[in-house]
Amino acid sequence: MGIVAGLDSSPDFTRIVVCDTDTGAVLRQGYAPHPVDTPDGAARPSDVDPQAWLLSLGEAAGGGLLEGVQAIGVSAQQNALIPLDAQGNTVRPAIVGGDRRAQVAAADLIDALGGREAWAQAVGCVPQAAQPVTKLRWLAKAEQENARRTAGLLQAHDWLVWQLLGRPVRRTTDRGGASGTGYWSAATGGYRPDLVDLALGHQAMLPEVIGPSDAAGTTPEGLLISAGTGETMAAAFGLGLGFGDAVVSLGASGSVMAVHPEALADTSGMITSLADATGMHLPVVTTLNAVRTLRGTAELLGLPDLESLSDLAMKSTPGSHGLVMLPYLEGERTPNLPHTAGTLAGLRRESMKAEHLARAAFEGMLCGLADALDVLRGRGVEVRRIFLLGKAAELPAVQAAAPMLFGAQVVVPQPADYAAIGAARQAAWALGVSQGSLDPRTPPVWQGAAAQVLEPGDELAVGQAVRQQFVSVREQTHPGAFRA
Repeated sequence: MGIVAGLDSSPDFTRIVVCDTDTGAVLRQGYAPHPVDTPDGAARPSDVDPQAWLLSLGEAAGGGLLEGVQAIGVSAQQNALIPLDAQGNTVRPAIVGGDRRAQVAAADLIDALGGREAWAQAVGCVPQAAQPVTKLRWLAKAEQENARRTAGLLQAHDWLVWQLLGRPVRRTTDRGGASGTGYWSAATGGYRPDLVDLALGHQAMLPEVIGPSDAAGTTPEGLLISAGTGETMAAAFGLGLGFGDAVVSLGASGSVMAVHPEALADTSGMITSLADATGMHLPVVTTLNAVRTLRGTAELLGLPDLESLSDLAMKSTPGSHGLVMLPYLEGERTPNLPHTAGTLAGLRRESMKAEHLARAAFEGMLCGLADALDVLRGRGVEVRRIFLLGKAAELPAVQAAAPMLFGAQVVVPQPADYAAIGAARQAAWALGVSQGSLDPRTPPVWQGAAAQVLEPGDELAVGQAVRQQFVSVREQTHPGAFRA
């Protein structure tokens, strides 16, 4: 068939991979940081001119990288809101990331619709500060003139696709991106314009949601552009997730997601019901405390890095000599304990050693993520295999404890930009459909990610005992807070 490209426009950079359409083998790669001035130590800006993403894209594609490419797929950071005026120009810079300015707006929106359950039933998620619907509410309250001028709404991948196509009259998005907005329902497959009105104060033009294998259009040069999607959905597609697969992502906070055939409405708000890039669903459960738990423990013990913490933890044994850490250092979302703090239980003379505290930090972090997995399992989501992502997934202490605590096979893929690979796979799908060589319901089969596979084996019973120890402390400390 030829070659295709996938580009991932993350919060900090653009990465492009050029892949063989038949196998998915990466043939060429390009990279460029976004030209956004962030002083050392400063927080990433919440307002970004989208033109920075285009400049980065152009630099990453330099040197003939895209020569011979027949189709491009676009993955981009999620939750970026780009308000456009009636002429299609940006009203203000894009509002990106988990914008703290919008926290009050999130609470306002929850109350305005009648509570968390009302939102979960309406669109499968409860408003959070990062979501576009919440940023719209903030815009309406804080920048009334900009809100009044806003006539259309796009997200990052929508805007990039639109630019690549030369800003046509038709603006498109995909199910995956739309499902994170807070005004599109994965369950019904439709927008809720009334929620845009509730947040912004008036209606705005929303992009057309096209199918996973549909093309957004073709450039004047004949280059096909696929639907595009959000980074989470693109990474899942790049990894080749299917039924029975879950992903546990270890960032400062943690997330658990799995492929499921239907949308899950969760009145507790613990599950965010997203759509994936294949026509299926991607329920997500988030914890606020993952690698930040490890970093805090390393600082407490005077260790220079996480590798040292892992080495120390490996000197302990499963169960950390009875030491249990509830890692709710920033409060917690799963369970919903926004104002709590962490807990260290089981202190005895024999457990008061640095290696046991180090091990308790790893076990606490992983047990918190196992709780998140149990939320999905409790709703009928099958989990046979777990992909473990993030740099911390390579730590020996994580790899030693994760299979027994999760109770499933753990796969640690080798580092790669799976979001860009997923975008390229989407491009290959759309290209194949347009040429009549692929079924619009069945994506191309690409070679799987090279990975290390870890089995719980004989330690499954030990892991269950450690989990039970954690659960007992959690229930004693926060009775009834967790309902899987």
